[in-house]
Amino acid sequence: MVLEYRFSSVVSPSRYDSQGLMGDIPLRQSNFADAETVGEIRAQEDWNVLVAPLSEKFHGGLDPNLSFVSVSIPECRPERLEIISYANEFAFIYDDATENIAHDRAEADMAQTLDLFMQGATTGYVDPRGSGKNKIQAQIFNEMAAIDRPRAMVCMQAWAEFLQLTSSRDRKVRFDTLDEYIPYRVWDVGQMLMYGLVTFGMGLTIPEEDKGRATEATVSAFGVIALTNDLFSWERERDAAKRDGMPHVMNAIYVLMGQHNVSEEEAKQMCHEKIVELVQEYKAIVEKYKNDTSSCIDLRKYIEALQCNISGNLIWSLTCPRYNPGTKLNACQTWMRSRVRAHNFKPNKTYPAALPPSPPSSVSN
Repeated sequence: MVLEYRFSSVVSPSRYDSQGLMGDIPLRQSNFADAETVGEIRAQEDWNVLVAPLSEKFHGGLDPNLSFVSVSIPECRPERLEIISYANEFAFIYDDATENIAHDRAEADMAQTLDLFMQGATTGYVDPRGSGKNKIQAQIFNEMAAIDRPRAMVCMQAWAEFLQLTSSRDRKVRFDTLDEYIPYRVWDVGQMLMYGLVTFGMGLTIPEEDKGRATEATVSAFGVIALTNDLFSWERERDAAKRDGMPHVMNAIYVLMGQHNVSEEEAKQMCHEKIVELVQEYKAIVEKYKNDTSSCIDLRKYIEALQCNISGNLIWSLTCPRYNPGTKLNACQTWMRSRVRAHNFKPNKTYPAALPPSPPSSVSN
């Protein structure tokens, strides 16, 4: 292992059924998961007040058992977990909000969001004036910058790159094969956004010249994440497309049904098999980089850390309210929501002192 696992613990396999979709990759959970709950509830409440009321059914990354960020980035430094959870929840809310507005308005809104993230990436400042959404973006950057300004700027740059390509893509395009579809979904699922959140959260410094390697080496990991999301969100997306009169569904199950002229269940099985294949492919990449001492140590850590993203995203997808209507928050989360609403409350948890940032490096010692 390249990573030292200091802030998380392995979750017993008796607590979940992976359905064979993550090989022998362990599931880990942050030892400070309460911070995620607070960050996500804060983001929801800020959106409620500053932008528009959310549906009571919206839960984003929260799950009554294992919430998204705590299992996807379990080695996030404790003092950074709340703000990256806040940021990720904003991404969930924003994604849902732009799906439900007219295309032209969505493009204009995304352009404004992109401009503000670029402002943070290039100037180290985000102007909080303007819309409620602008204020939330400024809140994200300011909290990150107060902890680690250089990596906050890297995160804003990565988020801006994600939005820039996403905004230029034709959402009406139809894919004939899974091989054509996967590269589109790898970016669309948030490869660059996750790069920003992981490097900030874990305090990693990947030199600019290695950024392309980080993107290339993790394609199969994000392929797993994208196909996992498609597998578990299929019914929701299929029904939404039918309701909105869309000619097709942007989902791997739909692509496979058309490519092979098969039923939904057969397409799901094909998707399952492709996920298993990509998991094994990524595990081989992780092993390769573990032994590649010529590579930047933080690049190697990032590549290993994304195994947690694979297992965490899968187990979260199996039970989360986002993909499983009717699932409710647990009693502790409901209590925290009431406390955040009333007092902007943070849990009484003693975190380790802020750790020094990893020094920029290009070669491991």
